[in-house]
Amino acid sequence: MHKMLAMCGLDCGVCPARIAHKTDDQALRVKTAAEWSEQFKVELAPEAINCVGCLMLNGVHIGHCSECEIRQCGLAHRVKNCALCEDYPCETIGNFTANVSPAKANLEEVRLGRKK
Repeated sequence: MHKMLAMCGLDCGVCPARIAHKTDDQALRVKTAAEWSEQFKVELAPEAINCVGCLMLNGVHIGHCSECEIRQCGLAHRVKNCALCEDYPCETIGNFTANVSPAKANLEEVRLGRKK
């Protein structure tokens, strides 16, 4: 199975915001807005649940992308994800993946693949 990794290692391919945008699924936008509003303690409107994926420079992104320190750093280093950066693991990605084990596992899988 091919994954569409964000800079931080999250899989954009399974992200509801990307799926809703790609399929124009309003019901998924409504459901995700409600879930994320509760989970992240922020008010999200269904209209905000659209994203083309972290690595895409053009197109709509979920609100946090424009301020995401990990994404900005990776773009500056010109890598497709943090596992491909010569500074990996830095403090920034380490702090994030300490709390997001699927992202860490994805990055470690990329890192191991590089060494083969």
